[in-house]
Amino acid sequence: MTSIRKVLIPEFGGVGVVRVIDDICEPPPPGHVQIATEYSGFSGADINMRRGVIPFMRKAPLTPGYCLVGKITATGKGADTFQPGDVVAVLTKYDAEATLVNQPEKYCVKVPDGVDHRQATALPCDWNTGYSMVMHSAKVSKGQRVFIHGLSGAVGYSLLVLCLLQGAEVYGTASERNHTELKSRGAHPFVYTNKDWIQAMKDLGGADAVFDPLGYDSFNESYSILSSKGVLVGFGANKSSLDGKEESPVGYMLKMLARGANPMCSKSTTFFGLSRDNSHYVENMKTLLNMLKTGEITIPIKKIWDMEDIQAAHREWGVGSGIGSLLIKVAKD
Repeated sequence: MTSIRKVLIPEFGGVGVVRVIDDICEPPPPGHVQIATEYSGFSGADINMRRGVIPFMRKAPLTPGYCLVGKITATGKGADTFQPGDVVAVLTKYDAEATLVNQPEKYCVKVPDGVDHRQATALPCDWNTGYSMVMHSAKVSKGQRVFIHGLSGAVGYSLLVLCLLQGAEVYGTASERNHTELKSRGAHPFVYTNKDWIQAMKDLGGADAVFDPLGYDSFNESYSILSSKGVLVGFGANKSSLDGKEESPVGYMLKMLARGANPMCSKSTTFFGLSRDNSHYVENMKTLLNMLKTGEITIPIKKIWDMEDIQAAHREWGVGSGIGSLLIKVAKD
């Protein structure tokens, strides 16, 4: 057993419940590897996890952290793909905000030499979500119009880049303070609050794909701007993490899927849920890591907090300007 530091959510609630504690890490069980975490991803999922509003999630107490990049320190019986010293990325859903963590070897993907570890940490959650929705859920292709809510967010920015690489024209919503930068990167941004984007997209003929992480009231608006054969892809259901209201993501998903099941309408709806058991997970990760290595994509990191400042991360999530992913620095220098 090894002494570690980790984040703990002892009970669901406000920012004040989150703390960093001392604990121990057992040796890796069969089929697992032990990883010294360098960075963990941070997103609205962490906020929803702290509040206990993610469907079917673990009960508290728990350690959050959806994904990590770190160095393998030990391997369990039967785990022979990696060696101690290898750097891997893995989608964990829980436990990544800990200095040492055991994970099933089959979910780990080796980070190639020369790849920036901070950018690689954004791949398992943020960019894997974006890539899966662009390539598999919406099947975005050249010449299409797409609309993305939250262009300057971590997943939103990944969608922007990946849709542009597919040859699509990209529209979406974002805070006005980020519009200049988004325009420089090829997007056509609107302010969400004044709703001008709804009529503007209808005037263009609608969007062939809309990516909506908000749900609830936003769903109806997103559906209304679809082209005659467009697809609405819901994901995240992050509205409750933004405004603090207790609304069921399950209810939103059922509402959206029911709308898409109308046989009299050629528009469609789907909901993307991130899972490392998805058949595309490892393949997607390898593709994205190669795109990062070759320079086809570059991932901006908006902010990094030290793990010991975890409460600051929870307080500051969703505020401030800038584009890109958010990280927790777990390892000490």
